[in-house]
Amino acid sequence: MSGALEPGRQVFASLSPGLVIAFYALAVLSIGVFAYGFWRRIARYRTGRPGDWRDRPWARARSVMIDLAAHSTLRKRDGYAGLAHGMMLWGFAVLFAGSLIIAIDQDLLGPVVPEWRFWRGDFYKFFSLALDLMGLGLLAGLLMMGLRRWITHPPRLDHGRAGYGRDDHILLGGLILIVLGGFLNEALRIAIAPPPFEIWSFVGWYLAGALEALGLGGEAAARLHPLAWWFHAVLALGLIAYLPFSKAVHMLLGLAGLFLRDPLAGRRLPTIPEAAERMGYEALGDFSWKELLSLDACTRCGRCHDSCPAQASGWPLSPRDLILQLRETAEAPPGETGLGIGAATLWSCTTCLACVETCPIGVEHVPLIVQMRRNLVEQGDMDRNLQAVLERFARFGNSFGAPESERGNWTEGLDFEVKDARVQAVDYLWFVGDYASFDPHVRRVTQSVARIFHAAGLDFGILHDGERNAGNDIRRIGEEGLFELLSEHNSAALGGARFKRIVTTDPHSHNTLNFEYPDADYPVLHYSEVIRALIAEGRLTIKRRLDGRITYHDPCHLSRYGGLTEGPREILAGLGLTLVEMKRNRANSFCCGGGGGRIWMSGSDGAQRPADQRIEEALEIDRIEQIVVACPKCHTLCREAVTASANEARLAVKDLAEFVADAVL
Repeated sequence: MSGALEPGRQVFASLSPGLVIAFYALAVLSIGVFAYGFWRRIARYRTGRPGDWRDRPWARARSVMIDLAAHSTLRKRDGYAGLAHGMMLWGFAVLFAGSLIIAIDQDLLGPVVPEWRFWRGDFYKFFSLALDLMGLGLLAGLLMMGLRRWITHPPRLDHGRAGYGRDDHILLGGLILIVLGGFLNEALRIAIAPPPFEIWSFVGWYLAGALEALGLGGEAAARLHPLAWWFHAVLALGLIAYLPFSKAVHMLLGLAGLFLRDPLAGRRLPTIPEAAERMGYEALGDFSWKELLSLDACTRCGRCHDSCPAQASGWPLSPRDLILQLRETAEAPPGETGLGIGAATLWSCTTCLACVETCPIGVEHVPLIVQMRRNLVEQGDMDRNLQAVLERFARFGNSFGAPESERGNWTEGLDFEVKDARVQAVDYLWFVGDYASFDPHVRRVTQSVARIFHAAGLDFGILHDGERNAGNDIRRIGEEGLFELLSEHNSAALGGARFKRIVTTDPHSHNTLNFEYPDADYPVLHYSEVIRALIAEGRLTIKRRLDGRITYHDPCHLSRYGGLTEGPREILAGLGLTLVEMKRNRANSFCCGGGGGRIWMSGSDGAQRPADQRIEEALEIDRIEQIVVACPKCHTLCREAVTASANEARLAVKDLAEFVADAVL
């Protein structure tokens, strides 16, 4: 039994004064190596351009704290990893805080004001209980991650890049050894002469009992304890020194990434400064310091890799590998030029935003890809088909090469007149879009929408030949100059019209009109929002309830870009249809492959196009009859995929508006 009058202990009870000095010298060295490694990273970030991040600092900090506390970004679509990481994070944080508390009590209060020391009595007991509980949580989280990395090993973790795997093993294995070493150290300390109050250190208490049963108590424990103490201390100090050189740096940079993230990343792309020497990014010197930091923040978790439609189609793009390649370029010796990213890789991106949406630490892949595409466009390094389409845009304002005078021809055959919003004031200005105006299949959907609006008594009009493509995909291709021409033309046309709000059937136009047009002070709605409101207000009456077993494909620009997922589902349910979800739905929807200009590019070698995979996913649903879309590009690509799969008789592609028209007209 211990002769101590109250619960507590001496930190260096087993060490001579010389060894205590050696420990402090090693601690100072460890902190020095950490500071040096971190400063090297900061020095590299300082070579980047200034970044705009100073807006809403308190809101940013609050968002980070909420995400951190709830672990929402880690739990998203991977509850196992979220749980394991949560136990690791909070276990590590509490144990680190415990080490600071001991240091304050031992090194600050002890020599200066010993009467203020608090690491004793009841505080010591509850402190010991808390640290053992959180230590077990940390160990459980580490073992869960070890099980996944070393045994189940999901493919997304297999990036096949030299050095990263070794770092993963060192970090994970080292942390496990640190925790086990800490418990062994505690057990040996208690086993020397077990004081009753140490039962609060319950892990060490029961391990000490096991050691005594093995004959390792008393003097044997006293001989072994210094070895265990140094084993634990050297590993812990080694981790501190290793942190800025390892994956573990994400503990700090990940928080910075979440704080610095742009809530509109990908939705609103950055402009090109007037003083810029070139269009987009060609070398590391073009990157901002925030972007350089985000390269290091990447944890290599592979979620972006798993969600990418280009990667799933066998195209040469993995968002994960793109970020890792840029990181390796940034870490390469000075003097090397280029970014190491091939043109085929950059042109594979559909800018669907799945990678940005799923990233747990706020890496913004799509803006980086677009910046590098801008440089390719400036060099003329692009698909021939795409080059021809851009020429049609420049000449006609649309991808079809149709005369501007034919943009309103879809209104022919309607038994009512569609107003010209340039001449007559309207409540809703309908920005129709290219595919809805010119594609012969989609034009039937456009006419259905017009009939629905007319039946509800909606006061709407269009710009006729005053409208040009909104430029959303032109900008994501990287043709910033052409985007500016289109947006300037449309802004002038909108400025000459009289309306209260804009409605569009094109989610791509919905995004760019909302977020990328200068001085846009009008609300921009997707037609599903308008129809939902018209039904709720009783202005549209459902005359016939529909039957059928359907599934709904969320367009990327409506779900991930616009955050609009429930309206179409409410409409379909209200019509009487049986909606069965695909595995990937809402913000996790799988891209059809038409965004970012991909719809105009020639095919790439690969297993399947994204739209083909999406149709197969729909066909996995038992007795499915129709797939519902709410985007002209999705309509086009899904229709082509159904035809190509020889399943046209089994599965039909229909727009949401066609179902509404069947029910209300």
